[in-house]
Amino acid sequence: MTDKYAVIGNPIEHSKSPLIHQAFAQQTGKDISYERVLAPLDGFEVTIQTLVNHGFKGANVTVPFKFEAYQLASRHTQRSTDARAANTLIFNAGEIGADNTDGAGLVRDIVQNLRLDIDGKRVLLIGAGGAAEGVAHPIANENPAQLVVTNRNLEKAVAIVKRLELKTEYSRTLFATFSFEDLREHVFDLVINATSTGLSEAALPISSAIFVKGCLAYDMMYGRETPFMAQARTAGAKVADGLGMLVEQAAEAFFVWHGIKPDTRYVIDMLRSQSLGQ
Repeated sequence: MTDKYAVIGNPIEHSKSPLIHQAFAQQTGKDISYERVLAPLDGFEVTIQTLVNHGFKGANVTVPFKFEAYQLASRHTQRSTDARAANTLIFNAGEIGADNTDGAGLVRDIVQNLRLDIDGKRVLLIGAGGAAEGVAHPIANENPAQLVVTNRNLEKAVAIVKRLELKTEYSRTLFATFSFEDLREHVFDLVINATSTGLSEAALPISSAIFVKGCLAYDMMYGRETPFMAQARTAGAKVADGLGMLVEQAAEAFFVWHGIKPDTRYVIDMLRSQSLGQ
């Protein structure tokens, strides 16, 4: 019997999730269907209930519904609670469970695929919206020496740092918030852009001096080189986009649903070659 899954968002037509999950299913011998579902901006809960009523086993959730997905669920993993958002829902016996695999996907891409050990590193997280919220705790869990959060609206960055400082297990990490101007006096081993500036081709108001030699500049956007990536490359940093994170968070969601961890390298390479061929 085919198990049914979906990815829900608005917009949703460009989502690569169906392709990724079908590749995982083929690799692991799982019989699934996986479709894109466009939810009205004011109709997320109704959309979820429709999927439950039609026997779906779970769903991935993307922009702009991750916070709403978390609130709708009756059970929450610790990582969804830390993020206050959910990108993975589990439907079981009328109950909705919430998880968040974004941070696990980012960390796995950086540590395993890009081979940068975050432990002891100086890390800068740019942004304080949902994308940054989803990855801040998993980054802190890797024991960086320093985790700085910066954002145009510093109050939001301060709020993220305050929540991180409440966790005693992150005691080895020094947390801070800096304005874009204050960053000029600091350098980092890992700089993560969790903003959507790449969509508008807008450059971030950051100094190129922050990129220390050997630094990895990671943009959570994917598909093309962003101004952030171009600036970092010119400054001598290694650069990466978020395609690996996309596949790794999907693999973690696949594991949540099926208890099997698929091989991601093949899928990342497949998507990368497809984007190069476009």
